[in-house]
Amino acid sequence: MDEMVLLRHGETEWSKNGRHTGRTDLPLTPHGEDQARALTPVVKARTFGLVLVSPAARARRTADLAGLTDYEIDPDLWEWDYGGYEGITTPRIREDRPDWYLWRDGVIPGATPGESAADVGARADRVIARALREPGTVALVAHGHFLRVLAARWLGLPPEDGRFFRLDTGTYSRTGFEHAKPVLLTWNAPV
Repeated sequence: MDEMVLLRHGETEWSKNGRHTGRTDLPLTPHGEDQARALTPVVKARTFGLVLVSPAARARRTADLAGLTDYEIDPDLWEWDYGGYEGITTPRIREDRPDWYLWRDGVIPGATPGESAADVGARADRVIARALREPGTVALVAHGHFLRVLAARWLGLPPEDGRFFRLDTGTYSRTGFEHAKPVLLTWNAPV
């Protein structure tokens, strides 16, 4: 692999409102669809040896609107499973847990048990290992917290260090190499 192009899906109602959106399958807003279409030049400028997309409708729709028509669904690209914090904003969580911080404190069980940062990191490691086996450029269409963890793992950092990589909806990022060592080439770039 030469590089990975990471596309974060476009805006949804919950991402717009700051609600934790893990496994709830929401559609893109009209603005989110515009964000996805705006990624087309990033996609058209490259030839991809492998394109992997999260099973979530918001990621699949982003891939489609950006012009990625030949892709494989990879369940490892799902967003962090927020368990009992699914659909809840950070300010609301902090009403009960004033100093709560996802990257340090994790989630509580709810309809699902949720995941730890280490769980998300293990999925990111599998995606990276798969991408490294492919020639050329790999594209991933996924979610904010997942891609932040993936960036940390790409750099050899613990999953919790994904906290250092803010990632907005409808943006693209690139990972690659410098002197045969993993680096971030572009991060959180708007189009």
